[in-house]
Amino acid sequence: MQNVIIIGGGASGMMAALTAAELPGTRVVLFERQQRVGRKLLATGNGRCNLTNTGAALPNYHGENPDFAAPALAAFPPEAALDFFRSLGLVTVETPGGRVYPLSDSANSVVDVLRFALEARGVALRAAEPVRELKRDKGGFAVVTDTETLHADKLIVACGGAAGAKLGGVSDGYTLLNMLGHKRTALYPALVQLLTAPDYPRALKGVRADCALRLFAGKNLLAESAGELQFTETGVSGPAAFDVSRAAATGGKGLVLSADFLRDCAEADELALLRQRRESLPELPAADMLTGMLHNRLGKMLVKYAGLNASAPLKELGEVELKRLASACKDFRLELRGTEGFDNAQVTAGGVKTSGFNPETLESWFVPGLFACGEVLDIDGDCGGYNLQWAWASGRLAGRLGT
Repeated sequence: MQNVIIIGGGASGMMAALTAAELPGTRVVLFERQQRVGRKLLATGNGRCNLTNTGAALPNYHGENPDFAAPALAAFPPEAALDFFRSLGLVTVETPGGRVYPLSDSANSVVDVLRFALEARGVALRAAEPVRELKRDKGGFAVVTDTETLHADKLIVACGGAAGAKLGGVSDGYTLLNMLGHKRTALYPALVQLLTAPDYPRALKGVRADCALRLFAGKNLLAESAGELQFTETGVSGPAAFDVSRAAATGGKGLVLSADFLRDCAEADELALLRQRRESLPELPAADMLTGMLHNRLGKMLVKYAGLNASAPLKELGEVELKRLASACKDFRLELRGTEGFDNAQVTAGGVKTSGFNPETLESWFVPGLFACGEVLDIDGDCGGYNLQWAWASGRLAGRLGT
């Protein structure tokens, strides 16, 4: 009988445990430091659990060597993940953009079917029991907890990353893998709220707007995205902000955000709309110039941002003022002052160096029998189900134990 120990009861760890349990003659023990498995999983997708994205592909992933993710993603693509969950009894629905959610709209459904499967396949779950130390011993590994030391013939580290500390994000995986000789990269919060000069965001708190968002260092474009942007007390949030947050965290100082709130409208066409409004409503105050085009509070703020006299009637606005307003709508700039920290991040950018693992199996190159998967490795994905797809795919590959 082969003893397999998996450390970490998150998405990748549960998938690894279920996969390893399929192998004949294998006894699987799953350690989780929290009171229950899947706690971070319960919070994904605002509690709805965006469990994959049907468009997931290598360009959606980042790290020192994003190509490392290719074999795992190819072996277990989104359609395979959906087939797997369908076999567990989960009913899903796909939304625009390829995001997939449980039909119940509740992350509990995903965690529950995984829990049922772990029990059905005989996985021994050791919750609320953190692993403190890993050592190599004769024929495998010694796994040390607060109460005992267990032997493992094969070991899978799936502890996740440092993000989401309030939900169980820890640095255990980096520490444990370091005990066996593996190093990590620098760590940064990703898929996280951006902090900006507060003047405009504070006044727009709670406003949501569709936009194209770009991140600049001087004239250099570091990242861009499109989608919903939400203004907060201290900056911006929402999918568009999350998608550039990795570059914001790693890009250094002096960064600037540029939002285009009329991304499907050329500036010349926008100018024509503004001229038409001036002609049809000459007495309308300038503050209301963008009413009907954008959220009222955002429209009034852009008028202020463009330096127009909000109380002046439209008939008094010349071409220079209209062009300034059109430019403000297409290039609303905010000075970036950083990002929120790991406590509020959904994902960790960086992790254990992938150069230490075989991408075809996720087994350590220099510690035979040791595997790693999920967020603990230096692979992270875009916002929209891509990180969970990596968790399922890498957990599946690691759980095969090189077979």
